[in-house]
Amino acid sequence: MKKVESFELDHRKIVAPYIRKCCTQVGERGDKVSKYDLRFTQPNKESIPTGALHALEHLLAGFLREYIDGIIDLSPMGCRTGFYLTVWGDKDTSEIKAGLENSLKKVLEATEVPAANDIQCGNYRDLSLFGAKEYAKIVLENGFSLNIYGNN
Repeated sequence: MKKVESFELDHRKIVAPYIRKCCTQVGERGDKVSKYDLRFTQPNKESIPTGALHALEHLLAGFLREYIDGIIDLSPMGCRTGFYLTVWGDKDTSEIKAGLENSLKKVLEATEVPAANDIQCGNYRDLSLFGAKEYAKIVLENGFSLNIYGNN
């Protein structure tokens, strides 16, 4: 089996919340794509309930695009400790951090979860705006480090 970048990370040593650039890949024509680890909770100690994680995904999918150009995808981690953000280009993590913090502030002001219906979502009943706001508040209060070991 080929190496998977996230499996090479020692999840016992990292300190959440943080933002980490996982990699930048260059395509055959020179196009760059970068992936970022947006970690909200401490691995193997905490996880975000699915309703809150799902609502954060819906909310951040739109809000992040208001602050960061070239977003390809925002995907929740299977371990439910955060998200992977994939973008065109090679952006500095400080730009990602600013966009995420601004987006989470908008989550706190949200009155509904976008696309919360059976046409636009495959599991629209499992969304928690309340939970999304609670986790947004927690990570904004704790602050995102740009160092995965907890020292800004």
